[in-house]
Amino acid sequence: MRALVVYCHPCEESFNRAVLDTVLGALGESGHEVRLIDLYESGFDPVMSPEERRGYHTPQENEAPIADHLALLKWAEMLVFVYPTWWFGLPAMLKGWCDRVFVPHATFEMPDESSPMGPKLTNIRRLSVFTTCGASWWMSKYVGEPGRRTILRGIRWLCHPKCKTSFAAHYKMDTSTPDSRARYLNRVYQLCRLMTCKLN
Repeated sequence: MRALVVYCHPCEESFNRAVLDTVLGALGESGHEVRLIDLYESGFDPVMSPEERRGYHTPQENEAPIADHLALLKWAEMLVFVYPTWWFGLPAMLKGWCDRVFVPHATFEMPDESSPMGPKLTNIRRLSVFTTCGASWWMSKYVGEPGRRTILRGIRWLCHPKCKTSFAAHYKMDTSTPDSRARYLNRVYQLCRLMTCKLN
């Protein structure tokens, strides 16, 4: 299957990099064709310009600034996110990527008085998140995990109606141990090895 991995972390030496390497290795071993968007390494600009915002609702015009990213989204059957959870949500770089790339008419149909927002990325049949959280599991649940909901509810709505989802977080990352990190990487590896886009 065709797997697009979106990675967001500014530091090469971070644990998130080890998570990414685990994801890429496991997907490759499973025979998937993998492409990577490394937002920091590629120098992606997360800031939407005034001109871009003014053309946001105009078909084709809104695609021009991020055409290469849209092409990858339309190519993919799997979409996998690897990022740190900061203040319970997506890092600003990743949020900016979502703001700029998930444009109407290309990734979703705008709602109107009689119809809700409609999906246009029905080629994506698997959506997965691998993240690290400084907070504990219970604190994350108490706050509501806005980052998780943005992807697994919001972006999920744009995908195939039967799109499968998975989520794995290493909570209490600030007090993690070599053993807890190793267990998490093994969990990531096992989940990636089991990933499929086939629908029942």
